[in-house]
Amino acid sequence: MKIGIACSPGGHLTEALQMLPILNKHQIFFYTIDLEHTRKSLKKHKRYLIQNPIRNPIKYLSVIFSSLSVLLKEKPKVIISFGAGPTVPIALLGKLLFGSKLIYVECAAQVYEPSLSGKILYPFADLFFVQWKYLKEKYGDKAIYGGLLV
Repeated sequence: MKIGIACSPGGHLTEALQMLPILNKHQIFFYTIDLEHTRKSLKKHKRYLIQNPIRNPIKYLSVIFSSLSVLLKEKPKVIISFGAGPTVPIALLGKLLFGSKLIYVECAAQVYEPSLSGKILYPFADLFFVQWKYLKEKYGDKAIYGGLLV
């Protein structure tokens, strides 16, 4: 099965990499921001690297078009989203236009309050994981407490 992993760099990417042992039987590709450390961390994996939109609406449009391009090429059955802003377009477009199953993993740094991307993707997620019990209460019944990944 083809799985797209959409993640922001840094801790989000670290959490995503922790999932690889249970996903190794599947075709995986990563969708993340182009930074030196993401290139190094993902050098053995298929990856699509995008510019960081840094809350710039014009650059964010390029992320949307990039997401569409990747989805047309890869056609993932599942998208696993770890993280912030740039992951939202590929997750939403994959779910709404391509019928991909959407799994969202809220960042471990989100202890007390839901993230903006979590709030946006919660209604669309087929599975929605949080890493802190308190955050499950904030999201509601659909959220699954899974413990810490890292």
